[in-house]
Order: sequence, then structure tokens, then C-alpha cells
Amino acid sequence: MVNLSGPREGEFITIKSYKHDGSLHRTWRDTMVLKTSENSIIGCNDHTLVTEADGRRWVTREPALVYFHKHYWFNIITMIRDNGVSYYCNLASPAVLDKEALKYIDYDLDVKVFPNGEKRLLDVDEYEDHGKKWQYSKDTDKILKSNVMTLVDWINNEKGPFSKEYVEIWYNRYLELSRRQ
Repeated sequence: MVNLSGPREGEFITIKSYKHDGSLHRTWRDTMVLKTSENSIIGCNDHTLVTEADGRRWVTREPALVYFHKHYWFNIITMIRDNGVSYYCNLASPAVLDKEALKYIDYDLDVKVFPNGEKRLLDVDEYEDHGKKWQYSKDTDKILKSNVMTLVDWINNEKGPFSKEYVEIWYNRYLELSRRQ
């Protein structure tokens, strides 16, 4: 793992997700970096260009804070919408940052948290299909399932990205930095 403290706040990075077989899954261009530390990076996507593996392109509709950590097998997208804050959490390898992009392997399982607090585990069938197809190891499966439990604990206890203070602090920091651009 390259130290995540590479880019400075206000700079832009690319994020790339891959599948277990090494194929490119999705690319986000121009994510604004809000904070880096030895272990984590926080950024913001707002009207960010996203390119799918098949070449389709789309632009994100609302501001979304992104959180990556070098020890946890998940990343967290905090979507700031008119009807409230919702979360999309990818079960994924810890992020690696190189000169090209912030990169991770997407392991299909996702946890979505709605503004009312409802949680849903998504894409279990896709995880099982890809696990057979690409032969996810027992260790990988065990790590991912353990990280689902950690993630649910964070959600239930409003830790880190799931706290109101986190959302306020980092969204306000994004607004501050984007006014300087």
C-alpha cells in the first residue's frame, strides 16, 4: 500500500475500481481530495464523470463524499441529497494509491443505507456468482464477511462517515475549497 497521504487537499484524483480478475470495472474522474492521512483519504465527487467498463459514461447527480481506508475492506460513499443523506458502501479491497489513480477491487457486495436509516445488503447473488467464476479464496470470503460486520457496527453506532458531524465538516470543507477553484 502506497501511503494515502500523497495528494493535497483541493487537488483532484481519479478513482478506478477493478474486479477480482483484474478487469477494469468503473472510473471516476476528478474527485476532489478533502483530506489525506497515513491510513485514509476523504474526497468529494460532484457532477463527476464516471466511465463504465463497457464505455458508457454518465455524470454524478449530487455531491458525494468518498471515504477510503487502507485497513478496511470497504469504502463509503455519502450521497447528499435533497431528501437526506444516504450511503452506498462497497465491500472492496483496501485502496491503493499510485501516480495514476486510487484503485481497489470491488467485491460486488454492497450495503445501502437510506435517509430513514434502513439498511439493505445488495448483490449477494452477484457476489456468489463471481466468487465461483473467479474462485474467491476462503480467506477473502472470511475477510469480506467480517468487514460487513464492522461496517454494520459503524452504521449502527454512527461512527466515522456515518456521523452527522462528519457529513457537515467534510461537505462544508468541499464547498470552501470549490469556491477557491
